[in-house]
Amino acid sequence: MHRATVETTPARVGPLSKLRQSLLLPTCAGWFLLAGFAHAADLRIGLIGLDTSHVTAFTKLLNDETAKGHVPGGKVVAAFKGGSPDIESSRTRVDGFTKELAEKYGVKIVPSIEELCGQVDAVLLESVDGRPHLEQARPVILAGKPIFVDKPVAGTLRDAITLFRLAKEHHVPCFSSSSYRYYDSLVELKNTKVGDIRGAISYGPSELEPHHPDLFWYGIHTTEALFTIMGTGCETVVRVATPDTDEVTGVWSGGRVGTFRGLRHASAPDKVIVFGTKAVAEQKSGGDYEPLVREIIKFFQTGVAPVSARETLEIYAFMEAADESKRLGGVPVKISDILKQNGGEQ
Repeated sequence: MHRATVETTPARVGPLSKLRQSLLLPTCAGWFLLAGFAHAADLRIGLIGLDTSHVTAFTKLLNDETAKGHVPGGKVVAAFKGGSPDIESSRTRVDGFTKELAEKYGVKIVPSIEELCGQVDAVLLESVDGRPHLEQARPVILAGKPIFVDKPVAGTLRDAITLFRLAKEHHVPCFSSSSYRYYDSLVELKNTKVGDIRGAISYGPSELEPHHPDLFWYGIHTTEALFTIMGTGCETVVRVATPDTDEVTGVWSGGRVGTFRGLRHASAPDKVIVFGTKAVAEQKSGGDYEPLVREIIKFFQTGVAPVSARETLEIYAFMEAADESKRLGGVPVKISDILKQNGGEQ
């Protein structure tokens, strides 16, 4: 099984002494408990990047106690606008989301990330563009604030590795995940008894964005769903690409095979099919943001990441390896080589 140098799998249960041996800062869980955050009525949460619908959707779940699926434990109180002028979906939406947050939810818009950090207990890094994530996360990490980084973690695998390493070095809790990982339908599929899992197929929309590696932009959802079922341990990746379709096949340890199928200009519901030694199971449709937001609040309260840095980085290495396979004409690429080339280790 291949690992980046920033492996950070924390203890999920147990005394504080176990938590001190994890990715999270040696005194992270203790710091939260001493500060009273684990049982506080409301954590003060800050937003960075107001150019995605996630900022209004998450804020509604947190701030509106009458909202369906309301998640208690924190309130969004401040935000840094951000925005990327060379990405249309950022440039054309940032002002509208900023206005809604300020007028509907009373969120204070601040001029800098440093000022934001002075007013909050934890941060949601939401910029739709992954390229500035490392530099946007840096002042948050230096301020010691736990941070959730929305997809994509960064604009490159190297930046993603650097971001998690920086968080580890400064003992700051950090995690990232697609909301798809926590969809009720995917959780139900994961819990379905199929015997030993021998493989899976994950398919869904995979629109491209020229400033990011092909799968980082929207293929991350389908990729994360695949890893949610298969887990870590992917060893090699090979990709077949056409203008409308990407098919990426990974070989996991033990000969398990996981396939990503990304679709463009076609009907593309998000779905996973699992192949087990005793049964085949298919994901039902449906899911929303509520389960992810609940996991984020739990993470902010405890300092324990529900998804390890190791797994997240393997996901991004899988997607980077898919690009490398495409560049090389469809030959298999080793995950360990991709991690090493981008500043990690096997």
